[in-house]
Amino acid sequence: MATSLTELTGAKKDEMITSLASLVVADAGAEVSEESISAVIEAAGCTSNATYVKIFATVVAAGGIDKFCATPGSGGGGGGGGDAAAAEEVEEEKEEEEEMDMGGAMDMFGGEGGDGDY
Repeated sequence: MATSLTELTGAKKDEMITSLASLVVADAGAEVSEESISAVIEAAGCTSNATYVKIFATVVAAGGIDKFCATPGSGGGGGGGGDAAAAEEVEEEKEEEEEMDMGGAMDMFGGEGGDGDY
């Protein structure tokens, strides 16, 4: 993952600049349009391919910016529904531990008497 725009080149840089400009416009509460995105890009002293500006304006206008922003704590995909299975597995482990018969009370050194001498 890039930590600076200087690490990006070509299309990746244009895409990053345009996506960030789209976020700025939406966060300001303005209409996300080609003109508003271009204005933010120019005010930042950057340039971007007009195709990216058009694509971002169209997509955001159709679906809203919130659709493209992860909510706090949403994390990555996968693992859905795992909580119930994990809880069931823990319960099974507890049952197994309770059922285990230690018969003959071995001490920790393998002896059979449990007289308490270490």
